[in-house]
Amino acid sequence: MKYRQTAVLLATGLGFALAGQARAQDTVLLYGLIDEGFLFNANAKSDRQYQLASGNLQGSRFGLRGAHDLGAGWSTIFILENGFNLNNGALGQGGNLFGRTALVGVNGPVGSLTLGRQYELVGEYIGGYTSANAMSQRVGVGQWASAYGAHPGDVDNLDATNRLNNAIKYVSPAFSGFNVAGMYSFGGVAGSVSQNQGWSFAGAYNGGALSAGVAITHVDSPNYAFFGNNPASNTATSANASNMSSPVYSGYASAGSQQILAAGATYVFGKATVSAVYSNVRFNDVGAVGGAGLNPGNLHGAAVFNIGEINATYRVSTPLQLGVAYHYTHAKSPNDVSARYHQLNFAADYGLSKRTDLYAALIYQLARGIDSTDKPAVAAVYAITPSASDHQLAALVGVRHKF
Repeated sequence: MKYRQTAVLLATGLGFALAGQARAQDTVLLYGLIDEGFLFNANAKSDRQYQLASGNLQGSRFGLRGAHDLGAGWSTIFILENGFNLNNGALGQGGNLFGRTALVGVNGPVGSLTLGRQYELVGEYIGGYTSANAMSQRVGVGQWASAYGAHPGDVDNLDATNRLNNAIKYVSPAFSGFNVAGMYSFGGVAGSVSQNQGWSFAGAYNGGALSAGVAITHVDSPNYAFFGNNPASNTATSANASNMSSPVYSGYASAGSQQILAAGATYVFGKATVSAVYSNVRFNDVGAVGGAGLNPGNLHGAAVFNIGEINATYRVSTPLQLGVAYHYTHAKSPNDVSARYHQLNFAADYGLSKRTDLYAALIYQLARGIDSTDKPAVAAVYAITPSASDHQLAALVGVRHKF
């Protein structure tokens, strides 16, 4: 009898151990973030604008992230991430359920390989050095200036507004602080291998106080494959539709391709962090993509943007961080006229806990010259209604909670 009881206890214990081991090998995490604030726009087409705004420091979201242990250091991984507007419950990213990220892949000793809708590498690797992006390369709160602190129109995608569909991405492991990544996005157009395709490469170094990176992204037919308002497809949503709404670059919707080259670096000095970023953006072959309304200025050639930013944060105390940033954008159109945008970002972030913080930001932009629409350039702080004049001021206060 004692032997039988002992056997039952051993079998029960072994069963619990195996179940625990299985649970340890398979992990699924439900996570999310809710960001809500009050936004004041002092010059929205000449009027003042007051509104509640969702997704200011970071886009409001929820997601599922999981891994399954395959042994020998290998695992399958997946991410399904949804974006939404807290004020009306609407889906973000063109209405797709998992418009922020939808990928599956494998991870192991030689790196990770993932398939699906993913961030391109300029936004992922270099965006974190700006004041308006919360990617992991940056030290500190990240995106402390809010999305409105992004470069005009987020033309260089350093705020990671646009993703690539139908993409395969490889990320290497880190070797002495260095790692590299590459990705390719299939256009998915019947009868054409190259139409609407995209590719991206990046390299980064993270070593204590210093981190730095460089990346390049190229996208064909950017109006459809990159700015397209229907992320379910890399093909045109309408033959006559322009998805490039900002006056900073809306005149270049007929471009055959867009190329972004960017580099950035961060250095930590005790409680202070200083970062610098440079990006070069080219809309090549303007006029190459047909469709009524895509080229109202009948432009032909290349439009070039050169953008530089320097920013700094200071940790006043454990919960309080202050930040300031300046960025300058010079845009030259195919007809050899240019626009210039100066922008200042000021912000404060106060952590109530590890998961909840309060924030305030002030954004000011000044525009000069002739913009992509061949009209006097107007100030166009990203993600809000553009100004009717050459200057614009936006103020923001809000709360962010992570779960």
